[in-house]
Amino acid sequence: MSFDLPRNVILPVDAVDVRLDPGPHPFARDNAEAIAENWQREIAANPALFDGTVVLLSQLAWRDNSLIGRCHAVNYSTFMLWRKQRENSGAEHAYAHAMLVAGDNALVAIRMGRHTVNAGRVYFAAGSFEPVDFRDGLVDVDFNMIREVREETGLDLSAAERGERYHALSTNSGTVIFRRYHEPAPADEIARRISAFVDSETDPEIEGPVVIRHAGDLPDGLTSYMKPLIEWHFSGVD
Repeated sequence: MSFDLPRNVILPVDAVDVRLDPGPHPFARDNAEAIAENWQREIAANPALFDGTVVLLSQLAWRDNSLIGRCHAVNYSTFMLWRKQRENSGAEHAYAHAMLVAGDNALVAIRMGRHTVNAGRVYFAAGSFEPVDFRDGLVDVDFNMIREVREETGLDLSAAERGERYHALSTNSGTVIFRRYHEPAPADEIARRISAFVDSETDPEIEGPVVIRHAGDLPDGLTSYMKPLIEWHFSGVD
């Protein structure tokens, strides 16, 4: 397992070539007993957790403005143990963010619901890659972005104007792949739509929208990797 890309710097990304390996992830294979024991503790603390399927990387590199990697489908219970042992696990996590840009250039993020693992945290609507996000074994990043935004906020970004390219930020906690998605409505109107959707849901995943209007407008609960993304956006760099 290998990971070879610059850390803590925003990288231009013209293509994402991350493929789903049908074999088991070495971390899942080697830690089956610990995964099961940890999962019992997790669901005792939060019975709302669901042991679905996500993907975990075993390889990722940045070459010629492309992200090239390999990942494996794992149970969410595997992911939860990995979160606690990531520094020495030989595995990493990648996820995608649709950076929602309103017509007034404000950013619209979300705050996660109280029953979730990331309760109270603020970031752009997103979720881990799942097997459904892959086409012939290759990840479809935009499909994942659009799917997750629709599930969490009710917004359909399928027809929205997109940034010309992706960008990525890799830190010790994982690699976020992001792309601007432009909505013509002002931020307050987009936030109103999201709030109405959340109010209509029986068990919403998010608490509600969070509008960010300038580089210094950093809300409580903001995840650490979001600050450089926000600063990047308001710097006007493409």
